[in-house]
Amino acid sequence: MTDEIFSDEIFTLTDDEGNENQFELIGSQEIDGNIYYALVPVENDNDEYVILKSDVDENGEEILVTIDDDDEFERVADFFDDELFGEIDYDANGESAE
Repeated sequence: MTDEIFSDEIFTLTDDEGNENQFELIGSQEIDGNIYYALVPVENDNDEYVILKSDVDENGEEILVTIDDDDEFERVADFFDDELFGEIDYDANGESAE
């Protein structure tokens, strides 16, 4: 179904406290019947990204939620690490050798 890598879309997400933050979608993938999104904060000073899972709320609307199951998170994180960063060859100093 969904299979995008580096799609350049910006989303404004609201957390549980009502704070809005902008995220850029860097990839999405359906895994085991669930859709996962890899997002990086627009105001990001490092290479960290977040992974959220698509779910449906009580009103039938799509929402993004954190992944609570450690095994599920590791499996999805491994996929995105391989797909998003598998092509980059880093030298001993952590710099890209492309």
